[in-house]
Amino acid sequence: MDIQTWTFILVGITFALYIGIAIWARAGSTREFYVAGGGVHPVANGMATAADWMSAASFISMAGIISFVGYDGGVYLMGWTGGYVLLALCLAPYLRKFGQFTVPDFIGERYYSKTARMVAVFCAIFVSFTYVAGQMRGVGVVFARFLEVDINIGIIIGMGIVFFYAVLGGMKGITYTQVAQFCVLIFAFLVPAIFTSIMMTGNPIPQIGMGSTISGSETYVLDKLDGLTTELGFTAYTDGSKSMVDVFFICAALMVGTAGLPHVIIRFFTVPRVRDARISAGWALLFISMLYTTAPAVAAFARVNMIETINGPDQQGVAAAEAPGWVTNWEKTGLVKWEDKNGDGKMFYSGDERNEMSVNRDIIVLASPELAKLPNWVVALLAAGGLAAALSTAAGLLLVISTSISHDLLKKGFKPNMTDKQELMAARVASALAIVGAGYLGINPPGFVAQVVAFAFGLAAASFFPAIILGIFYKQMNKEGAIAGMVSGIVFTASYIIYFKFINPAANTPDNWFFGISPEGIGTLGMCLNFVVSIAVNKVTSEVPHNVQEMVESIRYPKGAGEAQEH
Repeated sequence: MDIQTWTFILVGITFALYIGIAIWARAGSTREFYVAGGGVHPVANGMATAADWMSAASFISMAGIISFVGYDGGVYLMGWTGGYVLLALCLAPYLRKFGQFTVPDFIGERYYSKTARMVAVFCAIFVSFTYVAGQMRGVGVVFARFLEVDINIGIIIGMGIVFFYAVLGGMKGITYTQVAQFCVLIFAFLVPAIFTSIMMTGNPIPQIGMGSTISGSETYVLDKLDGLTTELGFTAYTDGSKSMVDVFFICAALMVGTAGLPHVIIRFFTVPRVRDARISAGWALLFISMLYTTAPAVAAFARVNMIETINGPDQQGVAAAEAPGWVTNWEKTGLVKWEDKNGDGKMFYSGDERNEMSVNRDIIVLASPELAKLPNWVVALLAAGGLAAALSTAAGLLLVISTSISHDLLKKGFKPNMTDKQELMAARVASALAIVGAGYLGINPPGFVAQVVAFAFGLAAASFFPAIILGIFYKQMNKEGAIAGMVSGIVFTASYIIYFKFINPAANTPDNWFFGISPEGIGTLGMCLNFVVSIAVNKVTSEVPHNVQEMVESIRYPKGAGEAQEH
């Protein structure tokens, strides 16, 4: 069977599974819609968290970045992994013990202020919309290739699928759908990686294969890659071109942004006990590591295969009439383009003026089975996995947007007398509107998938992280400080990103960046600004009410703790 037939079969089976689970687990109350009733098993929640966390950026784009920029792409790997550890150790148990439905709920109650809640709602919606744009773009990339439709049509199809199970099922439906999606995406990512590693190095473990010699030669994979890239005018694959300052700021922004992402934090409200939040965080980290440790190997293998299939074994180019199948397949989507600059009828890929190929980095993972000439069913399996990754995160983000509007903006703000039924309806309407907005941003994205997601992490780092950390560990932090910090952090960070990405993109060079910090890393500076403003304003404004200070104490130190030792 051809790739498209296999894709229809495998994607159709997985979609039927997701929709069936959504119908089976549909929410019947606001508690089920927001936090799945609070009764999810820690292992299942770990799988759901991993699926929620491993978005299209992780599945599709992270390996693509590493494949194209080499060493510098590792910053995404380090930042996202380290951030999850930070979240699991420093925030998850305390937020679960606090027991609210959403992050704006925590901000509103901890800082005893409706204004603080409204600022948090705005930040949650802004961050989530930025993030979900990348997911919808990822959905469009997958559909564009494997259904052979325009990328915008692919995004609209994805919108329809997410609409069905996110709006119907709420958090309860999404949670159990994400368990299935994790199983699909991790299987889909590992199978072609293992096959490719065996074919290239003879080693079935991709992580080890990447550091092994190529079958039939004494050359190591990374040595060959360094040789190919430098010969063709690219930077050496294992050397970094970014400044250490920018690498540090991007990595820090991704780490603290992770710990401030509302759609990940809310997952820890779905388990029965605080202890279960810790356990599910550990399971999620294990499940996440399965993909994250494999991605660099996928990137390296795909880069070698891509260069060799375009340029040929002698690196002189391949005749367009004999172009490899993956090139002709992806040309139909507009994500791969060839321009015969010298008129010789041959394709050539390089990093200098000889280059005739435009290859979108978001296709690398999805094209990797074709690059390695794997069976058609493996190609289709990867398509199903990519859709699972993008749709699972999109659903989680859309839920954050809908709950922020229905629960925090309406129920806790403008319409406190709403009934449970009215609130549930408002949440579903908000989900539908959010999907339309997300689809628009997917069709008109401000960058490639992982870059868009990096902006979302920067915004989360600059807005939520300081307010949450200070709210848990500094009981004297008052509402005035928290509000001023969140506003200053997100305004500064968003302004910097918007200026360099939309207003004046021609100026987006290291020479024009503030202290050499790129838009992807500016969230770290925004976070520092948030901390400074929060603490400065806190020092010159009113004290925190005593009952709020006691509440913070109870989150960190349960009543009765230490009494046995004292007596």
